[in-house]
This record gives sequence, C-alpha cells and structure tokens, in this order.
Amino acid sequence: MRYRALGRTGIEVSTYCLGTMMFGTVGNPDHDDCARIIHHALDHGVNFVDTADMYSAGESETIVGKALHGRRDDVILATKVHFPMGEGRNRGGNSRRWILTAVEDSLRRLDTDRIDLYQIHRPDHTTDIEETLATLDDLVRAGKIRTYGCSTFPAEELVEAHHAAARRAVSRFRTEQPPYSLLARGIETDILPVAQRYGMGVLVWSPLASGFLSGRVNRDTVDLTTGRAALTPHRFDPAIPANAAKYDALEQLTALAADLGRTLPELALAFTQAHPAVTSTIIGPRTMAHLDTALKGAELALDDATLDRIDEIVPPGVNLYRPDGAWRPPALTDSTLRRRPHADRAAA
Repeated sequence: MRYRALGRTGIEVSTYCLGTMMFGTVGNPDHDDCARIIHHALDHGVNFVDTADMYSAGESETIVGKALHGRRDDVILATKVHFPMGEGRNRGGNSRRWILTAVEDSLRRLDTDRIDLYQIHRPDHTTDIEETLATLDDLVRAGKIRTYGCSTFPAEELVEAHHAAARRAVSRFRTEQPPYSLLARGIETDILPVAQRYGMGVLVWSPLASGFLSGRVNRDTVDLTTGRAALTPHRFDPAIPANAAKYDALEQLTALAADLGRTLPELALAFTQAHPAVTSTIIGPRTMAHLDTALKGAELALDDATLDRIDEIVPPGVNLYRPDGAWRPPALTDSTLRRRPHADRAAA
C-alpha cells in the first residue's frame, strides 16, 4: 500500500480509502462480516476509513465504530453531514444548528471522541457558507474534529468557500470528495485544478462507475433485474442511446486491461491514482471478495503509453454519464430560479 499527504493537513493516508456505504441494510447487513472486511483492509495497509451519517441511516457508522475498537488510533476516520436524518424539519443541511447536533450523533455511533475528517456531504444553498465554516472551525477548536472538507462541491463553490474562510478568518475546506472514473473525467476540467491551487486533498468516489467498470457488465449480458443495474437501469440499459458510448468505451477499456494482463477493475482504480491531484481512491466493497479484487491492484502504476490510450478512448475532461445521481444544483431543479415571474415576462 502506498501513502500520500492529505493536502496540507500534515496527515498521511493510504492511497486506498475504505468506503463503507455498502455496510448496513442497503448493502451488507451482517455486522460481523463487515467488521471482518474492515479488519482485512487495515491488515493490508489501509489506514483511511470513510463513512457518512446517512449511510443506512446511521448503521454504517455504528458498524465502523464497533469494528475499530482497539484500532482507532491507527485509523484516519472520516464521516459526513448534510442529508436528512429522520422525519421532520431541520434534520439535515449545513446549518450551525444541524451540524452541532449531527456531529454528536456521529461521535456516539462511531464510539469515539474525535473525527479526523468531517465533511459537508453536499452544498446547501439555504445556508451561508460562512456559517457552515465558522461552525466547523468551532468544532476543531473544541477538539471534536481534527480537520474538515466537503464532498461533490462544484469548482466555483470551492473557490467561494476559500474566500469566505479568509473573510471570516477561519480554516478552509482541506479536502474535496468528487466522483471520478474512466467514464467520468469531468473533474479534470475544473475541480482537480482548483484543488491543486488551494492545496486540498482529494478523495475520489465511484471509481468503478457505479459497477459499470466492475468487469461483470457488457452490453450483451447485462441483467437489468439484479444488482446496481436494477437500481439504476437508465445507466445500464443498452437500448438507451445515451449508453452506447459507455458500452463502446467499456469494450475498448476491457481489451486494454487484457493487453496489460490486468483486470478492468484494476485498470479503473489505477487510473484514478495517476492524476497528481488525487490523494486517495475510495473503494466501497460489499463483500470480502470485492475487497480482495480491489486490493490486487493497489501497487499498479500506469505508464504514459497506457494513459495515452485511455485518453483516446475517453478524452480528458469528458463525462460519458452524469456521475452524481444523488444531488443536482437548485439552479437546475427549481424552475423558479430559471424563469422570471410571468408578469415580468409579459410586461417585457
């Protein structure tokens, strides 16, 4: 396992980060089995574990907390806040009120007295970024978190957060967690250069493109009734014209991996490690077999000829699909933000 500096935090983390979204009712409900997977990852040099309060409604954090008993000091532990937790108002978002409540809940579930990296899971345009940053800074001063970052923020909001921190004289986001894969390279255009400019650590998620690069999918045999394909058929259905480019690229990437004597998942994970802005790649196994498959490629480094061939298949900065299906900017989802009031239009 290799290790890299997490931005300018002074913290060193493994280039693989164990993501735990699949631990709990939405993936693997066997707590003991999940603990064995966590221990196996740690035994193979992984020292970075990422979770979130909303994963299986807090169950993932509980599993991680139990699994880290006796090994907590050896692990850089990251979790997130933003998505609603339970019914009712004010049970989510990035307000001071909710963050102060949510961090205590996460500390309790994780059975720890501190969180090494606390991340804002998505932007919240109903809350001033200054309020969010000031709250996180207070949590650092209180010793409840060590540093903080964000996840899936647009590049312009990373820049705004940086300037907001300077205005308030508080610490800024130290990390960003965006989606990145062979099929979704859009962050190379803006997010990764911005992260480099500000010395941010970068944890990339969905390196296997939601299972599309798992090696178990092709246009002739894809089964839309099971697994991820059943959950998101619009991403896998070969009858949908927009998926044609993905399947074309998949065939070429599979052949490239075979030429290297590697599997497609090994190629996919190694690709994310090649960009100089990327600190760590989040792997999200549901089973021990999934973890072992990922670990096989931990030492693989792609040469320039291979990266040039990848650029020919999927050009730099190109997304063959929209990688974040969980969040879209309000400017796109709220039509009132895109349309003048009818009376104004009529008067014009």
